[in-house]
Amino acid sequence: MKIAVAGAGYVGLSIAVLLCRKHEVTLVDLDQGRVDAINAGCSTISDPLIEEWLSAGQTTLTATVDAIQAYAAAELVIVATPTDYDQNRNFFDTSSVESVIDQALSANPRVLVTIKSTVPVGFTQNMRQARPGARILFSPEFLREGSALHDCLHPSRIIVGDTGDDGRLFASLMVDAAKDADIPVLLTGTTEAEAIKLFANTYLALRVAYFNELDTYAAMHGLSTRQIIDGVGLDPRIGRHYNNPSFGYGGYCLPKDSKQLLANYANVPQSLIAAVVEANVTRKDFIAADILRRDPRVVGIYRLVMKAESDNFRSSSIQGIMKRIKAKGVEVIVYEPNLPGEVFFRSEIVRDLDDFKTRADIIVANRYATELDDVVDKVYTRDLYERD
Repeated sequence: MKIAVAGAGYVGLSIAVLLCRKHEVTLVDLDQGRVDAINAGCSTISDPLIEEWLSAGQTTLTATVDAIQAYAAAELVIVATPTDYDQNRNFFDTSSVESVIDQALSANPRVLVTIKSTVPVGFTQNMRQARPGARILFSPEFLREGSALHDCLHPSRIIVGDTGDDGRLFASLMVDAAKDADIPVLLTGTTEAEAIKLFANTYLALRVAYFNELDTYAAMHGLSTRQIIDGVGLDPRIGRHYNNPSFGYGGYCLPKDSKQLLANYANVPQSLIAAVVEANVTRKDFIAADILRRDPRVVGIYRLVMKAESDNFRSSSIQGIMKRIKAKGVEVIVYEPNLPGEVFFRSEIVRDLDDFKTRADIIVANRYATELDDVVDKVYTRDLYERD
């Protein structure tokens, strides 16, 4: 099958690499630099398996900036462009998705368009109604940054928002590309599939918020957070997973998806979803205040990335801590090897780790690393299990 994938982020690139083993895949991106890198066998995201496959020449993937040509030749267009949350509108910015849909249908009116970008509940149905006869469906992705290709090969489930032939076709395509047998497959209504994505991520955000608030309580009462979490997690209904305290849920998906779900709750009674969103602000307020109680002269921010093995720090929770500390007039320096330039939000970037350790009175680390062992007395972290 001839497939075009729009967007070379971690979702688009991982799906393109996955499918090009058995299909003719063209990856479309607006950034010529990204396109050139992918065609040269270099990954544009931090994902060890994608890097390995591309550098070893295990793929036949082609990248291009010529969207119209790619869509015109395709039987399937997969949309994986960003949908950042617009704080002013309190809604996802879906303009890039709409643009790809219109370009694809203009070039090829009968092409099947599958949306992988996260969208508001009801978005796909609106696209269908505004474009009569168009074949448009939504299929949520459940990929982790840093292991997106692995998650494509070993999916927890495949959900497609279409119960007809197009839905079955796309589901079979993803099942055939995976390595596991007996993958759970669920064909649903398109709006139900959109809701599944937002409710799944908001539940993850809720779980993060819950264990963070447990940690806040323990910290303020001089209790052992770890003992409490270990005891709570022994209940098999709760489990001992996804329970490591942090500075708040962050990254690209959970903050924006929980806010979008809350926006979709307009005129629907709720209190829990709003509390999940508000809990993330409360947690950052507590962490910043807890650091400032130590009266530091210079605070060192150790890594901006949200999780280990990632090069992405979009909406990372530690940035919220950093901004709160700076607002109180305390000097902040940043150690982030992946960051270009000399400053980040008016804070000096220090690339020499030893110099960073010497200058900082307190080193703030959302996730602990063994390279901090020699200054452990300076380190402020809520990371109990040294994992994401």
